[in-house]
Amino acid sequence: MITKYFSSVLWQVDMNRNVKPKFVSCSIAALAAALMFSPFLMGQASFDAHDLSGVWQFAPGGGGQGPGDNFPPLTAWGQASYDANKPGYGPRAAPGGNDPILKCSPIGVPRILFVIWPFEIIHIPGRILMFFEGQHTIREIWMDGRKLPDDPDPRWYGYSVGRWEGDTLVVETAGFNDKTWLGAQGQPHSEEMRTIERYRRVDHTTIQFNLTIDDPKTYTKTWEAEPRVIKLKPGVEIPESFCVASEE
Repeated sequence: MITKYFSSVLWQVDMNRNVKPKFVSCSIAALAAALMFSPFLMGQASFDAHDLSGVWQFAPGGGGQGPGDNFPPLTAWGQASYDANKPGYGPRAAPGGNDPILKCSPIGVPRILFVIWPFEIIHIPGRILMFFEGQHTIREIWMDGRKLPDDPDPRWYGYSVGRWEGDTLVVETAGFNDKTWLGAQGQPHSEEMRTIERYRRVDHTTIQFNLTIDDPKTYTKTWEAEPRVIKLKPGVEIPESFCVASEE
């Protein structure tokens, strides 16, 4: 197919006597390079960087169930909150842990992004929806140009607005309550927390993810979480999954 295509190009060039041989040579070389590294010939599926539709899952590694262990120094308020949080496992595990999800409380953002369950991204007019297997949760990201409210009512998942910066989806969230943990190790946050998520689709099956957390009441400086990779899960459906409180 490539040989036939080159023959066609050469025939058209030969018919155009105004084209100089040197220019023809350079043009053919450029064309060959473009074809050689095209997604089609390299066996890669084409993709639209602005279309994140599909079922995705965070790749193993990184910070586990949370933004990571490299969190900044805590304020006095943050340290007191951290000490009061008793994880159910890990180096700080304590008998009778008080992780909010053990009582079926909403997982919250950003923690729900890092759990082991898959999630689906759905584009609809004016919004992007994230449908998580965890507690069968739907998160709403407004894409209609609105700004974050000045004083939104506190929510488990905050209030999110998004925009495109080139090929990167940027999601800003504020208006959190302080009832969730950032990760399974008990990292706290306050109602002052603001987060910025960046999603950049680098190929058909891969999204690069970056998270910035700003919470001056809890941490002494901005937290740049460990970069993560999100992988497409073709053919996966989101099952029904609910947390049901024990009757005991």
